[in-house]
Amino acid sequence: MGQSQARAGRGRPKPDARHATREEEERQERRGDIARPDAGAEEEEERPARGPAMDTFFLSHGSPTLSIDEAIPARHFFKSWLPARVAGDRPPRAILVVSGHWETATPAVNVIRGTNDTIHDFYGFPKPMYQLKYPAPGAPDVALRTKELLERAGFGPVKEDHSRGLDHGAWVPLMLMYPAADIPVFQLSVQTDRDGAYHYNLGRALAPLREEGVLVLGSGSATHNLRKMGPMDAPVAQWAVEFDAWLKDALLSGRHDDVNRYEEKAPHGRVAHPWPDHFYPLHVALGAAGEGARAEQIHQSWTNVSLSYASYRFSANN
Repeated sequence: MGQSQARAGRGRPKPDARHATREEEERQERRGDIARPDAGAEEEEERPARGPAMDTFFLSHGSPTLSIDEAIPARHFFKSWLPARVAGDRPPRAILVVSGHWETATPAVNVIRGTNDTIHDFYGFPKPMYQLKYPAPGAPDVALRTKELLERAGFGPVKEDHSRGLDHGAWVPLMLMYPAADIPVFQLSVQTDRDGAYHYNLGRALAPLREEGVLVLGSGSATHNLRKMGPMDAPVAQWAVEFDAWLKDALLSGRHDDVNRYEEKAPHGRVAHPWPDHFYPLHVALGAAGEGARAEQIHQSWTNVSLSYASYRFSANN
């Protein structure tokens, strides 16, 4: 399916999500309400010197309690990010997070001059979680560069949001990965009425960022069906095991088209992802690594019967 085609069958209502606030739902209903400045208002900036291309990553961020709960195995993986040099020795110039918690009708970037706000877009969780802050600076120039790349590739108009901070799909993993909060961060939205191929091609348009020192992170979940969650340490559901194994095999075997068409190719695709918001960040990260990218699973763990924390590195096939 081409990037301009709307996703068929996306008319079904979105399932209830325990960590979606009423404010977030209202923002989603108002999607696309941010005015686009005049084209050409921004002068073309001088591009940074190109270096070795950075890998891209898909991270399963799971529950917001990842921020405080030492019993979640994936928390230790995220905290090892810097010591283990998972993203390499070179610190990124900026971090782009494509999060499952920002949905808009057309692509949007947050253009923040100053410090990003910390959005606590969940409810019913322990009070200390609402006091956590991740005061990373914004990355307005790189956000505008992202907008430029997307519009050149035919994904425009790309909207600019000058007030939105970082949702928990961004700041929860980043507070463990880069605790100093000293690297500029910005976000790009997903379009849930589109399909996997659209988001893969959107990611392809972002590939130049990797050579400009930008770390591209897709933040979602390898499986995300909140209605089928269970106790923390209960056995993993068979449907979740089968979908997760299929995803790993498809990625490591280079079957990118199958991944893009996961609803028809994967076992239990619509059970694993009743709504695609937490899966499309994977397609963007995969596409941004370039044609024929190699995949490597860098973490695997489970909680709550059905929540996979499978995470992947995507490297360019040079």
